[in-house]
Amino acid sequence: MWYGLNIKFSNARMAKSRMLWFEKWVEVTMKTDKLLDKCFYIIGWVFIAIGVGVFAIYHAGILPSIRIAPCMIHSMTGYYCPGCGGTRATYALLHGKIITSLYYHPIVVYGVVVGGWFMISQTIERLSRGKLCIGMRYRDLYLWIALAIAIVNCLVKNLVLAIIGIALLG
Repeated sequence: MWYGLNIKFSNARMAKSRMLWFEKWVEVTMKTDKLLDKCFYIIGWVFIAIGVGVFAIYHAGILPSIRIAPCMIHSMTGYYCPGCGGTRATYALLHGKIITSLYYHPIVVYGVVVGGWFMISQTIERLSRGKLCIGMRYRDLYLWIALAIAIVNCLVKNLVLAIIGIALLG
């Protein structure tokens, strides 16, 4: 009888320590800071303004056609770097080809979705003066997800190239 109680106590203690570990993990990965949110919000508007300006200049014919240099890592080794396909993915996304953009590099679509929702939700929260608290907050977790996407993308494309011999990016 006593032995059974001791096991239950031990299991309860282990469950409590697991819960504390989980709470600590949530606290670390979900921490946020209002100053960071404000800085990223301002930086977001600066990037939007630059993007609109470049888009307008390009479509006005002032900018000649842009030629992008090839990836040095791919040129030297024959393998893809973690950023290979990013420019093609951006180009495809700007032309409304979401699936093609995901194929070339999924981090571009991820960045647009996360960044877009951040800007929209922060704008709504700021315009409502905090009455609608839907503003997405900066969290390190979003960067870890982006890093995982870049690593998996690079590994898959290079493994297909090395094992099967198919160059997925042409």
